[in-house]
Amino acid sequence: MADTKETANAVNPLENFDWNAIGKKQENYSKAEKEKLEELYGKTIKTINNNDVVEGTVVSKNSKEVVINIGFKSDGVVSLSEFRYNPDLKLGDTVEVFIENSEDKTGQLVLSHKKARATKSWERVKEALATDEVIKGYVKCRTKGGLIVDVFGIESFLPGSQIDVKPIRDYDVYVGKTMEFKVVKINEEFKNVVVSHKALIEAEIEQQKKEIISKLEKGQVLEGTVKNITSYGVFIDLGGVDGLIHITDLSWGRINHPEEIVKLDEKINVVILDFDNEKKRIALGLKQLSAHPWDALSADLKVGDKIKGKVVVLADYGAFIEVGTGIEGLVHVSEMSWSQQMRSAQDFLKVGDEVEALVLTLDREERKMSLGIKQLTPDPWMSIMEKYPKGSKHTGTVRAFTNFGVFVELEEGIDGLVHISDLSWSKKIKHPSEFTKTGEKMEVVVLEVDVQNRRLSLGHKQMEDNPWDVFETIFTVGSIHDGTIVNLLEKGAVVSLQYGVEGFCPSRHLAKADGTSAKAEEKLPFKVIEFGKEQKRIVLSHTRLHEEIVEKEKAEKSADKKSERNETKKVVKKLKDSSEKSTLGDLSALSDLKKDLEQSEKNTGSNE
Repeated sequence: MADTKETANAVNPLENFDWNAIGKKQENYSKAEKEKLEELYGKTIKTINNNDVVEGTVVSKNSKEVVINIGFKSDGVVSLSEFRYNPDLKLGDTVEVFIENSEDKTGQLVLSHKKARATKSWERVKEALATDEVIKGYVKCRTKGGLIVDVFGIESFLPGSQIDVKPIRDYDVYVGKTMEFKVVKINEEFKNVVVSHKALIEAEIEQQKKEIISKLEKGQVLEGTVKNITSYGVFIDLGGVDGLIHITDLSWGRINHPEEIVKLDEKINVVILDFDNEKKRIALGLKQLSAHPWDALSADLKVGDKIKGKVVVLADYGAFIEVGTGIEGLVHVSEMSWSQQMRSAQDFLKVGDEVEALVLTLDREERKMSLGIKQLTPDPWMSIMEKYPKGSKHTGTVRAFTNFGVFVELEEGIDGLVHISDLSWSKKIKHPSEFTKTGEKMEVVVLEVDVQNRRLSLGHKQMEDNPWDVFETIFTVGSIHDGTIVNLLEKGAVVSLQYGVEGFCPSRHLAKADGTSAKAEEKLPFKVIEFGKEQKRIVLSHTRLHEEIVEKEKAEKSADKKSERNETKKVVKKLKDSSEKSTLGDLSALSDLKKDLEQSEKNTGSNE
């Protein structure tokens, strides 16, 4: 019964009841009208999401902020500092913004132009590189080797060489400026971007260069500005095209550096020497605008005249003397001294020296001049026989070595050779450097004078008597001397003897009594087996000493045996002689005995 009552009292809802209208007053729109209105509203207000990048329109701008309408229910505000790369921003411009928050606590739409640029910057940069697009950037600061530029919110590098077509010495003047650039390089891995301002103007300049070069002619004089100075020359800006003045074309005289002639940014007149249409190279000259100094050389100057000048260049073979601006003469090293010993020009002169010389040759057409210095002093060889006669003794200076001797200078222009064999009476010298040094003083005797060939033969050992006359009486063949082995050679040993004399002991004469060979630094007795006074040679033997002892012992033993044999023979002979004498003696003795007996008997009978 209860269920029947509940079923009977149930209320069925109205099929057309509008639940959305509950609690709303003055609802005057039908469902169809409402849907139409919602559609219209949806077209005027965008649906946005946080972190989206959308476009907006600048609707207001003041000194601090920019108001941007993105079609949302409210406008967004962006700091003006985010647009400093674009100082030309104006009302109505379309810009990209990043939606940080569609509605903050105050109901404000929060936007960021900087983040929008950063989000799409790489795509924009890649596109700019691919299409060779000209873009704008803000120069933020200076860095090593260039500038940092804000491009699409990315910090890009502008190398100093890419700022302009001419060298820039002060990068700071560009800081804070907005300039146009081209993207020239991207490194996605390291997020690096390189831009260039120079690339924008190079194409235009190339066209200007072609026009300028097409009008150039050799010998043409132009005005230019000193753009760059290097050690090898000067680059001149001719108004859109550069030319080079090589250092040799700056001045008729010698210079060490172009800075001696020109200064940066200086305007000068130059002459075109040559140019290359293909390589865009232009060779310029400065000295060619003035007369050649040789043209002003005195017509009275002739061979044999004396002339003064300054040493400007030194080489091993000679020195260049500047006798006037742009006029030089060469003094060959052989014309600096009367000496026959070849030396370097640096031994006589140094750069900057003021010298006087004699003109030896003069060729005005070829603009060449050779000079001599030694000709200003008397030739010492003209009086050589009077000053350095054969047998005279002098003190000189060691100047140079050769394998066969020493060159000793007696005076400027006079030197002679001391042969290695004339350095010492007793020492065996392999090279003169073992005996003396360059710069040392040496006493010498003149051995020979060859005036025609300008040669002196000198001796040093001749300053003393020949000790070999004395050695001949000391180191006689067969004499024995103590010696020390100072050097072992392949064929024997060098032995140092008394009085500083050295002898030679052949290898086979180094054997000792115990069968071993003598060693270096070992002191032993040696016997002289050969003496050569002329060759200054003493041949020694250690082996001969103990060989002779053995021979002597053998000889003594042989003599003893011979003596024994002779003694034996004597004994045998004596025995034989004794045997024969014994028989005869016995008979004689018996006879004597008989006589004695008979005498005895006679004596006895008489007594009776």
